[in-house]
Amino acid sequence: MKIIIAGAGDVGFHLAKLLSYESQDTYIIDFDAEKLNYINNHLDVITQRGDATSIKLLKEIGIDSADLLIAVTESQNTNFTISVIGKSLGAKKTIARIDNPEFLENCEVDFSKFGLDFMISPQELAANEIKMLLNQSSFNDTVAFESGIFNVMGTSLTYKSPLVDLSVKEAKQKFSNIDFITIAIKRENVAQTIIPRGDVKYELNDQVYFSVPNYSMKDLYPIIGKKQFNIKNVMILGGSSIGEKTARNLCKDNFSVKLIEKNREKAEILAEDLSNTLVINGDGRDLELLEEENIRETDAFIAVTGNSETNIMSCLVAKSKGVKKTIALVENMDYIDISQTIGIESLINKKLIAASNIFRHIRKGEILALANLHNIDAEVFEFEVRPNAKVTHKPIKDLNFPREAVFGGIIRNGKPLMSFGGMQIQNGDKVIVFCLPEAISTVEGLFK
Repeated sequence: MKIIIAGAGDVGFHLAKLLSYESQDTYIIDFDAEKLNYINNHLDVITQRGDATSIKLLKEIGIDSADLLIAVTESQNTNFTISVIGKSLGAKKTIARIDNPEFLENCEVDFSKFGLDFMISPQELAANEIKMLLNQSSFNDTVAFESGIFNVMGTSLTYKSPLVDLSVKEAKQKFSNIDFITIAIKRENVAQTIIPRGDVKYELNDQVYFSVPNYSMKDLYPIIGKKQFNIKNVMILGGSSIGEKTARNLCKDNFSVKLIEKNREKAEILAEDLSNTLVINGDGRDLELLEEENIRETDAFIAVTGNSETNIMSCLVAKSKGVKKTIALVENMDYIDISQTIGIESLINKKLIAASNIFRHIRKGEILALANLHNIDAEVFEFEVRPNAKVTHKPIKDLNFPREAVFGGIIRNGKPLMSFGGMQIQNGDKVIVFCLPEAISTVEGLFK
């Protein structure tokens, strides 16, 4: 598959990184020589310095044979232009990053006529991610498959969790009445993600990801040492497009929302547009203001200003005032890994979310869905099992499945089944698999 990426920023780099694990024929175009040099030194992709709107340049790198053209520069207009030109020159499919979510909602304009097959808005995706995190209050990461029949849930283990110091095998024996599979562990100060086997022990502050059928979700709370709590009162810091969209989303679901915006003119506009949100003009870093607005009575605090450090620090302040759930938007992807060590439940990066969303379009065939987990450079797949696929030939325990991957569950005829060793996967099953990058091609081969 030949893929051309226009833009070597965070979105483009993360996409190129994901693709480099799979030996895809990947090109990345950008003006910035420094960014391209960094990519050359770290990834196995082809870089091209120049203007991605240049017809000559696109022809030189073979746009007419491109299966996918992804335009993710910082400029929405440039992305539109690249997509239109690329499609005209023969690219089979185009994806453009946009800033205006109105384009996604507007049915009056058929953008595909102009050469834009798909559009994604990082702001829109981030707002949706925030809402999902609030709905699973005690977890800092969550992915639903088949409308929640199976769910991947992430949380950090505290000293209150009875799992701490148990091995995976011991935990399954002790909590045999609860159906769950531990699919990944991210340990403090350890770069490598752990695919847990029976002898691996849970440790304090581990970020643990479970695969859980819908009927067991409520039973998972006691074993992680946390209580399920409802979020009603939400405070948002920052009237950015993400802040505005988040407020609008939450008000539709009957959350009580306050939004703090420092710029007076912007606050007045937001107050007019968001009729169900209490908009406050002020500095969210002002402790007196937060106290006046009853920060101690707030269930969740969401910081989405344009400054990552402000977002992190304000969330820490909110946490110190007793706020149960904090979410901070960060621009620097290096910050994502530290969320579990500094006391903030969730750090999100809109560019990382956008890259993961775009990556779904690259997948095809047996893969029904794909998701990336925060803090972990790996993926969760949902495969549909085709007739006579290799994965159906033997029970799971005899499949010679790579150690860098683990089954997370099976959905058969709309019902969740646990994917333990003696289970035989059947034609038509939908199978959830957690997979590190180096095992993706091997796992995909088993489903063919």
